[in-house]
Amino acid sequence: MRERAKTSPKKVVFPEYNDERVAEAVKIIEKEKIACPVVLSPESLNKDKVEHFAKIYCEIRPNQFRSLKEAQQIMSQPLYYSAMMARLGEVDAFVAGAEFSTSSVIRAGLRCLEIDPVYNLVSGCFVMEVPESSYGEKGVFVYSDCAVIPSPTSEQLATIALSAGEFTKEVLEIEPRLAFLSFSTKGSSKAVEVEKVREAVAILAGKNPPFLFDGELQVDSALEPEVAKRKVPHSSVAGRANVLIFPNLDAGNISYKLTERLAKAKALGPVLLGFKQICSDLSRGVSVEDIVDITALTVVRVQKASEEKTL
Repeated sequence: MRERAKTSPKKVVFPEYNDERVAEAVKIIEKEKIACPVVLSPESLNKDKVEHFAKIYCEIRPNQFRSLKEAQQIMSQPLYYSAMMARLGEVDAFVAGAEFSTSSVIRAGLRCLEIDPVYNLVSGCFVMEVPESSYGEKGVFVYSDCAVIPSPTSEQLATIALSAGEFTKEVLEIEPRLAFLSFSTKGSSKAVEVEKVREAVAILAGKNPPFLFDGELQVDSALEPEVAKRKVPHSSVAGRANVLIFPNLDAGNISYKLTERLAKAKALGPVLLGFKQICSDLSRGVSVEDIVDITALTVVRVQKASEEKTL
């Protein structure tokens, strides 16, 4: 991913100027020419742009502020200033979350960026790399949604799956084999929660996505070939899934953190999907190397988006 980013570095803004990990990561990013980083502090913000951004903010959120001054106070925060820079094309993307909570980063995105009408939904996936694993794509997985929607409807779950599958195919350049996870495998249990997943599978089928998918599957059926042979022998996904769609945020968030800690996996993200502009969140427990890697991934996403626009 770093090598792909270097072929066409993009301008990425970082609003967490006082975090030592961000500062160290930016040095590596500059040295390796992975991106053209811009680090913002409150003192570095252009006052004229703050006023300009505030006026635009009032236009896109007309019922949110009582005065222009209130909007200017919001735009004086590096996080919101960064998001508006991305919206207006002054930078190609922003990366934040080393100090800001995920909810704060997502809120800034929802208030400043545009939602892609193709999805009309924002979700957050993690790219997981499990060392010495034969599962997934040589140990690489995409987990979604692990960051945004606490209890998705069937329609939302189908959209989460679509965005995660297309991200895997287009950005990671991995052929997705997507599993909708549940505590049931193909009707082995009956419950409202299982029916929701089953409906999501049917909805995704109606969208005719360009990748393999199946569900509902228990996680052992999704990952373990021997279990899949016994439970779902005719599935094209069971036993070899590399994209895991969780039924709710509890399951997704808990699973990625368990995988990260118990399997000593690398977890990159949450990568925020569904915005027209590109942005990525960071876990507050992120390392310097993780920040470099998520920046490289963000740059590759910008590259892919640019390619699509030229087609």
